[in-house]
Amino acid sequence: MTSNERVVVIGSGLAGVRLARRLGELGTPVTLVGEEEHRPYNRVLLAEVLAGRYSPEVIALPAPAELTRARVTGIDRTGRTVGCADGSVIAYDRLVLATGSNPVLPPLRGLFTEDHELPEGVHAFRTLDDCLGLAKAVRPGVRAVVIGGGLLGVSAARALAVRGAQVVLAQQSERLMERQLDPAASKLVGRHLTDLGVEVHTECRVRDVRCVGGAVRSVEMADGYALDADLVVLACGVHPRVGLAQAAGLEVRKGVVVDDELRTSDPYIHAIGDCVQHAGTVYGLATPALEQADALAALLAGDTGSRYTGTRSLTRLTLTGPDSPFDLAAFGETEALPGDDVVQLTDATRGTYRKVVVRDDRLVGGVLVGELGTVGALARAWEGAEPLPSDGGPLLHLLTNDGGS
Repeated sequence: MTSNERVVVIGSGLAGVRLARRLGELGTPVTLVGEEEHRPYNRVLLAEVLAGRYSPEVIALPAPAELTRARVTGIDRTGRTVGCADGSVIAYDRLVLATGSNPVLPPLRGLFTEDHELPEGVHAFRTLDDCLGLAKAVRPGVRAVVIGGGLLGVSAARALAVRGAQVVLAQQSERLMERQLDPAASKLVGRHLTDLGVEVHTECRVRDVRCVGGAVRSVEMADGYALDADLVVLACGVHPRVGLAQAAGLEVRKGVVVDDELRTSDPYIHAIGDCVQHAGTVYGLATPALEQADALAALLAGDTGSRYTGTRSLTRLTLTGPDSPFDLAAFGETEALPGDDVVQLTDATRGTYRKVVVRDDRLVGGVLVGELGTVGALARAWEGAEPLPSDGGPLLHLLTNDGGS
């Protein structure tokens, strides 16, 4: 790429803003196109805004100088332009898709009005507008049902409970945050939510949203049991936002397919962040998105050796409550396979839990709940994939001492 090429980035989330900032620092001009009216913001912190802990201004990202507010409606790969809903056309030499992801809206009866809108009181929880709408509707005593017990659902339920809502969390699978946590850690998360007043139901499938006059009044479970609801929060996960890429004829599977240079099937179009599928993996997490942005910025600025080879990502969550925060971290494989060694320490009094999984003398994963001083040292041992000493002493030392977070 030459220094006078025009780089256009579609999407002003974490990945797009990080790329635009890095390119600006490296002297490469870039046009960032974002469709939200708000300043770019850190989506990871939306639950803290909903809980009332942060104002929207606190989670704002430092925006690059050239930010165009527009909704891109199409890509002309032959002419190398993008068309916008307002009729404007933006030319590019290199295009980067950082379009993020959309919330999964479950196939529930009554979920949409005749105009294909969500009924009053039913909210997705993905954007700042979603968050502000929920914050406006929540008040002490309001009856809220959160559908989905993953990372997003747990965060939303905690935030609503902190605001005084009567919260029911309905999780279809057998435990909370099953993608990240083992059963013992999931149980501790459930206990924390229960202590905040959240009513947690697992193995519980919602099938129907009941509305009166266009506003939600209850949700019905698969077994016929109905829960009264003034608010319903849909936290059923996300899926890559790939509509633009598909319409442009780019290769799309679960996400927009990219190689180690984060190129799509069109060599003049790259993609980063939640919309991307790299080496068969769709991450949907902040750390991989930021690492992809950094790698692509270096490449577009002239570092021909820059590559993205994947991310070994760590999930970390802090749930603030009325007393003390509840911290957890999970990385790698948290469930042991036959033949693996497991080191596990539990302190019921302090509410702490630490577990690591070792395979062939290498740390392959772990879960930490409460007092996360050891997480930094354990994560470094995991990322380095170096063989552990056979006597196990240093591993126990890492588990029981503050290794630096």
